Amino acid sequence: MPDAAAVPPTPPVPLSTLLAREDLGLRLIAGGPADDVVVHWVHTSEMPDPYPYLLGGELLLSAGAHATEAAGTGPYFDDYVTQIVAAGGAALGFGLAPVHDTVPRALVEACERRGLPLLEVPPRTTFSGIARAVWSLMAQARHAELRRVTQAQQHLAAAAARPDPVAAVLGQLARFAGGFAVLVDADGTVVRQAGQEPPQDVARALTALTDVVRGTSAGARPASASDTAGGTRLSAYAVSGRGGAALGLAGPSRDSGDHTVAGAAVVLLSLLTSRHQGAGAARAADRSAALVRLLLGARPEEVAGLLGSREWQVAQLRWTGSAGGPPPRPALPTPLLDGEGDQVRALFHADQEIAGLPGWATGVSAPAGIRDLPLADAQAARALARARATRTPLVHHRSAAPDLALTPLLDAPALLETLRSWLSLHGSWDRTAGALGVHRNTVRQRIAKCGALLDADLDDPDVRMELWFALRHTPGAA
Repeated sequence: MPDAAAVPPTPPVPLSTLLAREDLGLRLIAGGPADDVVVHWVHTSEMPDPYPYLLGGELLLSAGAHATEAAGTGPYFDDYVTQIVAAGGAALGFGLAPVHDTVPRALVEACERRGLPLLEVPPRTTFSGIARAVWSLMAQARHAELRRVTQAQQHLAAAAARPDPVAAVLGQLARFAGGFAVLVDADGTVVRQAGQEPPQDVARALTALTDVVRGTSAGARPASASDTAGGTRLSAYAVSGRGGAALGLAGPSRDSGDHTVAGAAVVLLSLLTSRHQGAGAARAADRSAALVRLLLGARPEEVAGLLGSREWQVAQLRWTGSAGGPPPRPALPTPLLDGEGDQVRALFHADQEIAGLPGWATGVSAPAGIRDLPLADAQAARALARARATRTPLVHHRSAAPDLALTPLLDAPALLETLRSWLSLHGSWDRTAGALGVHRNTVRQRIAKCGALLDADLDDPDVRMELWFALRHTPGAA
């Protein structure tokens, strides 16, 4: 069966849902029951050996054109069904007419022996109609799952603003998962838990799983791990805020959006449980409140006061180490991490040092206020691209401070105005000349002089963006 995708994947379609569609008229004639069978996609093939063309999870549709009359008396259908099962096919749909008036008895018996659901497709139902029905059902399921995930994230954000935020977040997470949630400290001590405790054997398995992400065993500390015990789905996630803590989840099932919601909970718990001393605790609470307000839809400028006047930097990291298992969690001086696996983003104070990490390419932005974090994120992305291109472990964004970048032009209002207009009009000479009421050659001369005074390549899109940013934030330049 295909691996679950990240955020959140399209849910599969239960085979029973297809069978219930009266417009399709499908009939299960072998290999039942279909209650636990799901379809990830539809594939049509008349190949006698479909194995090389299946990925797993398909409803394979065939009209039996590959089967001769002699196929019903030999091992043909046994071999055919065996190959479908070996490839991970979810079910087989056999179309009646124009090749076969009935489903071959030997095929029915082979599917029954191998436990492969066999559907009889009536002549009035086209294979494309079945595929269209599956895609439609998937789209509906996808929409419902996205709505469920969005509501869960909103509830988690609201829980983080309550008087006892850790307990509230765990409670919401346990309700969402329909089971049990536990936060375990770096030494294995249970910090908080919520929901109905699982049986002892399941609890022991969950403890072992949280030990994995806490890094108690040899090897790198993974960001997450999953398992099954006693019919219960188990998940564990590393929580960065407590230096080795872990979040454990146990539930009856794991839907496609559960990983997404758990990831949001991990971010909140990392912030809420980050250790601070003295006056730092109040600042940590303010930062947590700012995050919650952002999750609830506030604009950055509305929460800037809670984050203080300190500047921030954004780092983007990409794993470049050797293959063979998941990459280690990057050791960064901040709990504000986004992402896992081979791509990570981090937010940290401008006065915090970040060094190159073995196996990681890292790009770091220039210091920025909270309102300009999107720009800092773009700077970090470009710095990361340069780090990867030059195979350098760490690259900082090269930029002068906005209030210094335009210093050579501050005593030349005409140059500043021409530069501002030219940048706002995306470098168009004619439109800039029209806006300023001057000849286009005058615009060219002024822009050339700006480039010379600033010692900058104005053909570089990054330089243009930096100058536009500087024009907006330098007094007297806007």
